[in-house]
Amino acid sequence: MIVTTGPSVEGRQVIQYCGLVNGEAILGANIFKDFFAGIRDIVGGRSGAYESSLRQARETAIQEMLKAAKDLGADAVIAVDIDYESISIDNGGTMLMVAASGTAVRLARE
Repeated sequence: MIVTTGPSVEGRQVIQYCGLVNGEAILGANIFKDFFAGIRDIVGGRSGAYESSLRQARETAIQEMLKAAKDLGADAVIAVDIDYESISIDNGGTMLMVAASGTAVRLARE
């Protein structure tokens, strides 16, 4: 399936708009990740644990979006947007949320 952030697929005509599709992923970052990320905030450096969690959440959200597009009979998703959010929860922890959305379309054959 073709996925693009652009409004079209170069060289291919959109023959049907199937609808909006989206996928979400919310992952909890455990206390150890939060602790070590806090230390990195103080001393500098990258947080590999958070980067890995964000990568995983992004991939999950995109795969859910693609499944929704496939269920609508689409062969491409255009105008894809990915949003990230960090959500604090009552116990002092953090949840990582990623949402992917786009327009599912059918393209003319090449």
